[in-house]
Amino acid sequence: MTEGPLSVYRARRGTGTLKADPAQELAAEKLQSLWHALKDYRPASGQTGWRARFGLTRRPDPAPQGLFIYGDVGRGKSMLMDLFYETVPVEQKVRVHFHAFMLEVHERLHAIRREGSVARKGGDEVVELSKQIAAKGWLLCFDEFHVTDVTNAMILGRLFTALFDQGIVMVATSNWAPEDLYKDGLNRQLFLPFIALLKEKLDVLHLASERDYRLARLMGAKVYHYPLGPATSAAMQRTFDDLTDGQAPEPVELTVQGRKVAVPRAARGVAWFSFDDLCAKPLGAGDYLAIATHFHTVLIDYVPKLSDAQRNEAKRFMTLIDALYEHKVNAVIAAEVAPERIYAEGTHAFEFQRTVSRMMEMQARDYLERTHLT
Repeated sequence: MTEGPLSVYRARRGTGTLKADPAQELAAEKLQSLWHALKDYRPASGQTGWRARFGLTRRPDPAPQGLFIYGDVGRGKSMLMDLFYETVPVEQKVRVHFHAFMLEVHERLHAIRREGSVARKGGDEVVELSKQIAAKGWLLCFDEFHVTDVTNAMILGRLFTALFDQGIVMVATSNWAPEDLYKDGLNRQLFLPFIALLKEKLDVLHLASERDYRLARLMGAKVYHYPLGPATSAAMQRTFDDLTDGQAPEPVELTVQGRKVAVPRAARGVAWFSFDDLCAKPLGAGDYLAIATHFHTVLIDYVPKLSDAQRNEAKRFMTLIDALYEHKVNAVIAAEVAPERIYAEGTHAFEFQRTVSRMMEMQARDYLERTHLT
């Protein structure tokens, strides 16, 4: 049993695993306070047994205030939340990427509506959904909290009002302050009560670290590797591990206009694809834009030397690089040959020179220092 996230953070700093960072330490202290507050807290919705069946449960304690940590990419937000999640003495807890959570929300809500019993009884389907979520875990930890979709924006206020009514506690990391969520979105005035709810239920902390640890790691590594082989494969694995602090990757799916786009490996805002995953399948600009807005760094492995028979794959690769470039995504590429030789002859060879130019620019320090656009 550890003494909480702050002790683990300081121990890692003492061994040199982490560098001294006052902003990170302040966040660790805030998480430590919440860790203490949760030791003896249980929501009323989590009470079970005969007393609960007969309505004889104790009066619920007020839920501790959660924490919303925001700041620029690479400041250590996810790492700190992981320390908290791993050490907090709560059994019913869930840690999930916010995008994956919202996909599950829509799937569950669709299943509730399809089943129909809640509506037939005159119940609230969103409240029923909140009960299902709270039953799975009353401590909800969300990584990369962000709202861009109008459908998500319209449901969040009702859903989280119901969740907080059941005593859930929330911790979230985000690149945006609460007041900047869904900025300039359609009917944003309807979303503002949710922002007010977040500020009421969560303490808001700006992780204002001056150091971008993700960038520092990229600056110390090559972002274009060739030729393919064991050394290149090892370099790609090393880069992924460095950028994700060794977190085990998981497959995820992005929803684009009702379709699913598979991401084979993803962790902490970093995605790892093969060339075939992205360019040998019938993906288009919308799919690449979804990837570019969702991930700040994309690894593309096994890029082959292309012939004119692969002109469609070449065209998709061009569209992909354009999407990553326009959204300031950091791309780490492993290829069979140098950029200028990937597609030197063929139908789109002249246009491909622009892609080569962009790939070269994406290796430069001033590009790597640009802020990811989502």
